Amino acid sequence: MHIVAVINQKGGVGKTTTTVNVGAALARLGKRVLLLDLDPQANLSLHLDRRPELEESTMTQLLVEDRPLAELVRPTMTPGLFVVAADTSLGGVEQVLANRIGRETILREALDAYPAEQRFDYVFIDCPPSLGVLSANALCAANEVLVPMQTEYFSLQGMAKLTEVIQLVKRRLNPAVEIGCVLPCMVDLRTRLTGEVLDNIAKYFGERLARTLIRNNVKLAEAPSFGATIFDHAPDSNGAADYWDFACEFLLRHGEKIDTGVLAAARTAASSTAASRAASSRSAEAPVVTAPRKAASGDREAPPPAPASAEGAAAAGED
Repeated sequence: MHIVAVINQKGGVGKTTTTVNVGAALARLGKRVLLLDLDPQANLSLHLDRRPELEESTMTQLLVEDRPLAELVRPTMTPGLFVVAADTSLGGVEQVLANRIGRETILREALDAYPAEQRFDYVFIDCPPSLGVLSANALCAANEVLVPMQTEYFSLQGMAKLTEVIQLVKRRLNPAVEIGCVLPCMVDLRTRLTGEVLDNIAKYFGERLARTLIRNNVKLAEAPSFGATIFDHAPDSNGAADYWDFACEFLLRHGEKIDTGVLAAARTAASSTAASRAASSRSAEAPVVTAPRKAASGDREAPPPAPASAEGAAAAGED
């Protein structure tokens, strides 16, 4: 299993959107993918139409109760895509684990113990916007780090701190972890600042800066409210196109070839499925028109109301 921690200590930069949609794209391309929601806000779980307050098999049970990971995995609506959801108690896990020896390696040990015959091609971990015990678990378990970031000035400052933490984990806990890719998200190419920030990232990270840019797209913002991936919600949008492109770039970065026929079929299938769902939804919402009942032969038709007399109308007006 290749394990990817999707992390940035700055919130609202596209971590969850990237985790869900890259995972969904890879699953549609035939990969077996697991998503782990390690963020107490449970946005990934909500994005995949899971209800954190109702979940019984969650990351909290893995981290605190030592339940086997295989018992917690659940399928999603996308074939080949699986999830372990977060619940509302995940926010208290760091305090519970504060005095536990080896607390940073719980997730790594759980992934190592996963049954070989059920293993996944890729595991993506959606990390919280902080660098505490939960993020440390993700970094200790990961082979690489994927960093979504906005093309803003303050994003550059945050990257310096994140890089420092990753290097610390690499020295002390997980020699294998590396920053694999920096993915610019919510990009607006019309601004000069975007170009300047991209130039600075390229100087520092070189080839680790993704060639794909995830453009600012309203459909990406809408999809979570429908509990859907971008490929289910708006498969023909710019957001869907960008995540298809990045999924292909991701595979190429990991030495995999892209079958253009499989890619074309996956994109066509996503569009067809979304169109069918939209048609079904419109049909379900259409008003039902009931034809007027015909009078039976034995029924008497009610006579039309008699026109009001002038005197009656005048009397009615006086009341």
